[in-house]
Amino acid sequence: MDEFLLPLFLLEMVLLPDEVVPLHIFEDRYKQMIGECLEKQDLTPAEAEFGVVYLRGKQAQRVGCTARITKVVRRHEDGQLDILALGQRRFEILFTNDKRHYLRAAVAFFDDEESAVLPEAEVGRARALFRDVLEKLDISADPSALEREFRRPSFQIAAALPIGPEFKQEVLVLRDERERLRRLTGLMEKLIPQLERRERVRAKASGNGHLTPSGSSG
Repeated sequence: MDEFLLPLFLLEMVLLPDEVVPLHIFEDRYKQMIGECLEKQDLTPAEAEFGVVYLRGKQAQRVGCTARITKVVRRHEDGQLDILALGQRRFEILFTNDKRHYLRAAVAFFDDEESAVLPEAEVGRARALFRDVLEKLDISADPSALEREFRRPSFQIAAALPIGPEFKQEVLVLRDERERLRRLTGLMEKLIPQLERRERVRAKASGNGHLTPSGSSG
């Protein structure tokens, strides 16, 4: 039974499939967990995965995403670790087990339900809005990555947007790519006017220092 339990990393963040995140491992329980995952990397990839679960307050959510360690960036003298982790598979927790120093769980993995091919117009609209948001946020992105054909572009978009963990968790839970894209498109359509207003305010503020003083000649 033990070998079917997935180690869980409870965090105040949401990990999405295909998303790369840096993690600083400092708690003893998680140093042990990550150490064991690293020892298993020469085995099958699934055995070296751990599950990232969003901890909202004191409540762990029931749906999470597994992570694979892609790089150990730094090993500190006291055993702390800086790693890069890549989001893999989504899962739902069936029950937990606390017999080890860290929490583990029996999980059911899931993927999207069968759906029709995504309309090109909807995908194109989402990508165009995404580029616009990145430009307004001055976030650099690999142009080829924006053009690459991702099987689930919604996860690529959601990972880069400045959205809260609650919305990101909703994206993670949804099992329909078209619905995820629709929600993200709606979010970006609301976000872009806000960013444009922010740009206008900044431009106006930066211009204040160059205004001609009242009563002076031009």
